[in-house]
Amino acid sequence: MTRDQSPSIQSLLTFAVPKGRILDEALPLMERAGIVPEDGFHDPKNRSLSFDTSRSDMRLIRVRAFDVATFVAHGAAQIGIVGSDVIEEFNYDDLYAPVDLDIGHCRLSVARMAGDTQDDAGASHIRVATKYPGLTARHFEARGIQAECVKLNGAMELAPSLGLARQIVDLVSSGATLKQNGLVETQQIIDITARLIVNRAAFKTDPRVAALVDAFRKDAETRAQKQDAA
Repeated sequence: MTRDQSPSIQSLLTFAVPKGRILDEALPLMERAGIVPEDGFHDPKNRSLSFDTSRSDMRLIRVRAFDVATFVAHGAAQIGIVGSDVIEEFNYDDLYAPVDLDIGHCRLSVARMAGDTQDDAGASHIRVATKYPGLTARHFEARGIQAECVKLNGAMELAPSLGLARQIVDLVSSGATLKQNGLVETQQIIDITARLIVNRAAFKTDPRVAALVDAFRKDAETRAQKQDAA
């Protein structure tokens, strides 16, 4: 495609992906759906946030997981991949998550110091360190407890030992990080997988978005059938 034929910025589809482990698992799925990022995307020294893809009508943006949901919900990106924890935390009306990609498996859990045996039964108020204040507050509210959420974006495991909060709510995969920091998992809030998300308006008005949803859905169904047959 020549420069004169290049799609305008307005006609470009923007696909938002998160940095980190989910992205590593998502790239093969994206490739099977016909989306391959330019070589610079894989260069660890490249600090760009926007990249060309194998599709002339699509660009890829790589941002923080929470920002993936925000970009898609507000229509700055039409499609993306993010963990269901982020979807549940924000609960955006304009966000639609049509496909469970069955990758990025982990859970959102409550944890505390291994030696902390204090019983929360009967407590009306607790302090919790987390980057999920919405999910955390709703979890404890359902148990009749008001949770004062101290917002942290990282190093959650330090909060109990430094006296910031007795408990934390954070993502748990193997549990090794908790153990290394002297914490134990006490409650599980939700199981998490990565989902394909789309902007509702774009899904209804842009057939390219609907076609991508179909491609990712078929791939997920094929993988599930292979797993069942194994």
